[in-house]
Amino acid sequence: MKIVIINSGSSSIKYQLIDMPANEVICSGMIDRIGLETSNLSYVTSSAKIEESLPIANHKIGLNKIAQLLMDEKIGVIKSTKEIEAVGHRVVHGGSSFSNTTLITEEVKQQIKQLFELAPLHNPANYEGIIVAEEIFSDAKQIAVFDTAFHQTIPVLAHKYAVPNFLLTENKVRVYGFHGTSHKYVSENAIHFLNANSINTSSNIISIHLGNGCSMTAIKDGKSIDTTLGFGPMNGLIMGTRSGDVDQSVIFYLVKTLGYTIDEVNTMLQKQSGMLGLTGFSDLRDIESNAENGNVDCQLALAMNAYRIKKYIGSYAAVLNGLDAIVFTAGIGENSSYIRRLVCTDMEYFGLELDHAKNDVRSKEMREINTPDSKTKILVIPTNEEIEIANQVYELLLS
Repeated sequence: MKIVIINSGSSSIKYQLIDMPANEVICSGMIDRIGLETSNLSYVTSSAKIEESLPIANHKIGLNKIAQLLMDEKIGVIKSTKEIEAVGHRVVHGGSSFSNTTLITEEVKQQIKQLFELAPLHNPANYEGIIVAEEIFSDAKQIAVFDTAFHQTIPVLAHKYAVPNFLLTENKVRVYGFHGTSHKYVSENAIHFLNANSINTSSNIISIHLGNGCSMTAIKDGKSIDTTLGFGPMNGLIMGTRSGDVDQSVIFYLVKTLGYTIDEVNTMLQKQSGMLGLTGFSDLRDIESNAENGNVDCQLALAMNAYRIKKYIGSYAAVLNGLDAIVFTAGIGENSSYIRRLVCTDMEYFGLELDHAKNDVRSKEMREINTPDSKTKILVIPTNEEIEIANQVYELLLS
């Protein structure tokens, strides 16, 4: 069964063509900088690799270009879009309506549109990907996998805010959590590792997803019980351009005393804060390089980033009442030995003892980077949201 996975961002499309149930990736690639004068496109199969820059004005043009490559006479991997049985879409916010992978209908699309305001950087792009895919892969079933679904197991004492009750019962204001597809994928791999190594039949895991967006999740026996991102994808850890946790009083001060509009504050906290606001750089590689060359702002920003992560490790270890493993994943979590070292320093109380030699090894494989004496496992597990989406789509089609 051939399934196309589409992860449509505000200015990008990540895609994979996967043969299920073998989990064989037939083709993968991405388009970024959509809407700018020059977009970047990649297309990779077992026998071909294309990387080029070209103008791609919108998602429709981008997806049509992907379909053309898939069916190209020389480098294509299918003869017709009719070979595609399903298209799996990553949708960031499912609100309280969606706790499972869902076949996309007109009603489902309308519900996704109603959630635009809760994830303004993500849901509109996800929706656009669905609309265009319906035109291109017209014979395929369109299926949504929601980032918030994994977190529907969070108990009410953790997902309810201490605000008037009607905001939850009538307006569905609560913690939803995000990056659920990633947290689910790496936690299942971590549980398999712990069981294979006879660590425990039960498991207490903290998954640390670090990319441009960042989040942590406390996972008990495979279920999310708390997470750092809440009603929207803004709070918790320090992110690339998002502030993470901030005292609400700061917002009122910015508006009432300093004269900012609500929209300006929203833009500041979402697009001008985080590591960018602290350093002037948006790429962690630039921040680390400058920190190593003595840039004090970059050194402090990295220390603040790690400090915030350490605080949540402490609180989640308490919530879990134990800790078997922490998992670093996503672009920064998988590749930054610098951040992992900062996080794991002076954490012996939680049983974390980092093996610095293992930590410095660059690898795309799942690996253990703790010392033999470490009571808690420190794992680096590359996330693969597309494979996780494909698995969920395949399970839905079989049900």
